[in-house]
Amino acid sequence: MKLVVQVKLLPAPGQAAALEATLRACNTAASDVAVVARESAVYRNYDLRGHVYAGIRAGHGLGAQAAQHVIKKVCDAYKTLAANIRAGNLGKPGSKRRRRVERNPISFRWDAAQPYDARMLSWQHDARTVSIWTVDGRLKQVSFTGSPDQVKAVAAHLIGESDLVHRDGMWFLHATVEVPEPELFDPGGFLGVDMGIANIAYDCDGNRYAGARLNGYRRRQARLRARLQAKNTKSAKRLLARRRRKEARHAANVNHVIAKTIVTEAARTGRGIAVEELTGIRDRVRLRKPQRVTLSSWSFHQFGSFLSYKARRAGVPLVEVDPRYTSQTCNRCGHRDTRNRPDQETFNCRSCGVVAHADHNAALNIAQRGVEGWGAVNRPHAA
Repeated sequence: MKLVVQVKLLPAPGQAAALEATLRACNTAASDVAVVARESAVYRNYDLRGHVYAGIRAGHGLGAQAAQHVIKKVCDAYKTLAANIRAGNLGKPGSKRRRRVERNPISFRWDAAQPYDARMLSWQHDARTVSIWTVDGRLKQVSFTGSPDQVKAVAAHLIGESDLVHRDGMWFLHATVEVPEPELFDPGGFLGVDMGIANIAYDCDGNRYAGARLNGYRRRQARLRARLQAKNTKSAKRLLARRRRKEARHAANVNHVIAKTIVTEAARTGRGIAVEELTGIRDRVRLRKPQRVTLSSWSFHQFGSFLSYKARRAGVPLVEVDPRYTSQTCNRCGHRDTRNRPDQETFNCRSCGVVAHADHNAALNIAQRGVEGWGAVNRPHAA
């Protein structure tokens, strides 16, 4: 399986200037290529190369590999844009926003990430340096650092494509590494996990991973941003710039910790993990205006992706199940009724009288659906 490992570059001032010039040249070229692609309606990599390859090499001083990566980056950006348009993420057909993105070419920030391959980037793991192509020539002995796990990962595994990233005045390489993936074991049951906003996760063993602290943290950050934006002073803008990713990093760390705990418990008990399939939930649900910010900041996709890759690395099977009516159905007798859930926390079956936490009841239903789904795919002819 492929993992992305981030290491931090420690360039000297002259090296940093060369890296900055390289990103500026590559992204200026990418914006020019995007204009040609839009005007000629050519978005396939090979076809677009015939229109722009010679021009961006001569006009922007790019090497052969860099020019090809720039063209591929533009094609990938238009492919992503088309997918977002099809999914309705950029408005309905005929809307002002959708017409604008369909008409105007994509533009790239000067410091947008630039892909590198093995011809443009080599690693010296013993010296902990890299040799990297720039528009000013090859930079050698550019130091890098990272956590022990990050440094070990790039040294021990095959490195594929890497991205040069400039963020908050620092330089990073996001290296794609190929790590061995263990075979999935045959699970003796499933650990059902109900994902939510009030509780980030609630498993069928009764373990609750509350979201109150994270939601409170997000509300405090929103109030602080509002106060700083209202001040509109230079110092307030500097503080906003420094804090702009703090909330996202904190939420990602919380999701990492919870996902690791769940995967470790599933592996310890020999069970798989069953979660709800929540794709498109923001389009399906209707909420009052005060609830929309909370739903928009709910990072369920990130949490689900963390669960998925950590489970794969541990050899733990993970299945996604139909989320419909899991919170309205009694896990004991199977009776389904909207009145079974009188409030957010409480489940009270109108048929058999069982009382439980609503999320725990839902997690038990998810675990049962995980067993049924796994058996239908992997043991379809079992007696």
